[in-house]
Amino acid sequence: MVSGGTYGTEDIVHGAGYAKGILILLLTPLLWSLPTAYMIGELSSAIPAEGGYYAWVRRAMGNFWGFQEAWLSLVASIFDMAIYPTLFVAYLVRLVPWFAVGNRGLMVGLAIVAVCAIMNILGIRVVAISSLWLFFLLSAPFVLIVVLAPFKYGALTGAGSTSTTLGVDFIGGMLIAMWNYMGWDNASTIATEVEKPKTVYPRAMILCVVLVSLSYVIPVAAMWLTGAPPSAWETGSWADLAALVGGQGLRVALVLGGMMSAFGMFNALVMSYSRLPLAMAQDGMLPQIFAKKSERTRAPWVAIVVCAIGWALCLGLGFERLVTIDVLLYGTSLMLEFVALVALRIKEPTLRRPFRVPGGMPGAVLVGVCPLLLLGFSVVRGETEQVLGMSSLAFGLLLIAGGFAAYGLKMLFQSHETLSVVAQKPENPA
Repeated sequence: MVSGGTYGTEDIVHGAGYAKGILILLLTPLLWSLPTAYMIGELSSAIPAEGGYYAWVRRAMGNFWGFQEAWLSLVASIFDMAIYPTLFVAYLVRLVPWFAVGNRGLMVGLAIVAVCAIMNILGIRVVAISSLWLFFLLSAPFVLIVVLAPFKYGALTGAGSTSTTLGVDFIGGMLIAMWNYMGWDNASTIATEVEKPKTVYPRAMILCVVLVSLSYVIPVAAMWLTGAPPSAWETGSWADLAALVGGQGLRVALVLGGMMSAFGMFNALVMSYSRLPLAMAQDGMLPQIFAKKSERTRAPWVAIVVCAIGWALCLGLGFERLVTIDVLLYGTSLMLEFVALVALRIKEPTLRRPFRVPGGMPGAVLVGVCPLLLLGFSVVRGETEQVLGMSSLAFGLLLIAGGFAAYGLKMLFQSHETLSVVAQKPENPA
């Protein structure tokens, strides 16, 4: 649930060029993904609980911070989930420009949200089967690009594109790379539905970091050989580049792959994000209605429907703006997970940990330093982008502060309920 293939990496080359773009794609997994994978490997092997990262933070630091972790993850998901329908439409219009007119693209995005919500309500096995086939299908066009690109060595130096991706610079490319490499902790929310999670998760996390990195770097390096200028790269332009390398047939295949990638990632993440409200309701931190499950599939259908409404409301903000806000909010929640790693080492030193971050306590502390430093890119970019008349940074900080307010309201509501119950309780006769 971290990578839908090489789709969505175009703006990295556009903003940073080939050499720096490939360097970003090589360094980001080492500085961002690998530390995260190590942290998740330890926590998921020690605490394979429903709710994943929410359960870790709550156990390590209490209800308040557990609530903030869930709040940040849910709010980040609103923007994150809107990215995938946006990518779907970006590739669709390369094949059928008719969808770029008016609100047709928005209608397609809403349809994706609705279809994926229904698929998830039908049960987790539907998601697993569809995601497996999607992975093999979307990988095939890039294999062909890697094979065919050397035969076009230096032949595409004059390739151009009417750019629609404005303002994507080095920092923008870095943020998009961070987005492409984030999401490792999403799989932790369904730990109770995975066989042998204590051994499966750590191995899967580290192996996936390597495989995902290769799937990004090799196709970009292959296109570098053709001489296609960085200005030809923008969201969805893998389709045009594929046509230059392998003809219209490869272009169509890649467009279809991009659409399937976006659909498959969205579909898989619905399953992950919907488990957060479920776990919080089971812990009494959200109304019990969020704990309702389908009698046939056991899917948390109320949580899925409510989350889907939130995701749909965020469609149309634009790829780069969505990425900036998503990275800021997700990165903040990720920092809480790194703090939970250290807190649990102190609070529960005897907790069985089949996998441990190496280096003892210093290793547990230092593993979160690089992700924290990279998070600074989202702060810098957030000061320049605008959302609802304010900077993206100010907008993100308001959303973060909203978690404190929401927890306060929850506690106030619960205290009123308690007082009401006490007031209605009959006195014992003398």
